[in-house]
Amino acid sequence: MAANAQPDYQINLPVYEGPLDLLLDLVRKQEIDIHNIPIAKITQQYLDYLHQLEKLNVDISADFLYMAATLIYIKSKMLLPVDPLAPPEEQDPRNELVHRLLEHEKFKNAAQMLYEKQQLEAHVWSHPDMSLYQSEETEGELVVSLVDLVRVFQQVMERRRAVAKIELSHEVVTVAQMMEQLRARLVTSDEAVSLTEFFEACASRRSMIVALLAVLEMVRMQAIVLAQEKMFGDVLLRRSKMFDAAFESEGAIAKIDEEYL
Repeated sequence: MAANAQPDYQINLPVYEGPLDLLLDLVRKQEIDIHNIPIAKITQQYLDYLHQLEKLNVDISADFLYMAATLIYIKSKMLLPVDPLAPPEEQDPRNELVHRLLEHEKFKNAAQMLYEKQQLEAHVWSHPDMSLYQSEETEGELVVSLVDLVRVFQQVMERRRAVAKIELSHEVVTVAQMMEQLRARLVTSDEAVSLTEFFEACASRRSMIVALLAVLEMVRMQAIVLAQEKMFGDVLLRRSKMFDAAFESEGAIAKIDEEYL
């Protein structure tokens, strides 16, 4: 009687959208204080995950390799004595990584909130106050939802991800600054801003995430409306009737950054 065939040995690894997803998962699952990350421990765990991918002959994207190099660099910096003359924010080499992780987590939470909103909208028919958005310029246009905003963002992000590119730039743009840029474009022109072009103009995927948060904040303030000239057409950003009122209070935009610190 033939021996029973042994089942193939399988290794199941979690799949992450990017290196920040992996790092955030390592930090949260171990209940580590994100402001005091044990960089040597996290770096080793991160590299162990990449080694497992190599054993499975899984191609590792440039983003994951670049983050590995960044973690090793931070680890080496942690071994050096602190420069007493450096500004406080530069004395801890982990600060920028912590900021990026917190920013990424807020984006993930926003995406989850929008997903839940999508599920709710799929079962509820609402009648919004269209007078806030309609004018002679927008007559005949379709007011779209935040779900369409995220869909456009995902499409542009996928195109950006398909391009093999290591982003070496470290430009720091805040949500408030991105809101100011969008506000200036809407003020200086009567034309609507293409949502796709707004995202594609961002220099990096990190700035794209900031751009998405900026649009979400301006929608929340009822400063802008998302519209389409035709079904399945390009999503446009237009000023709403509440545009000027939304920015009347002094420092309305500047206060936004306090929520992302």
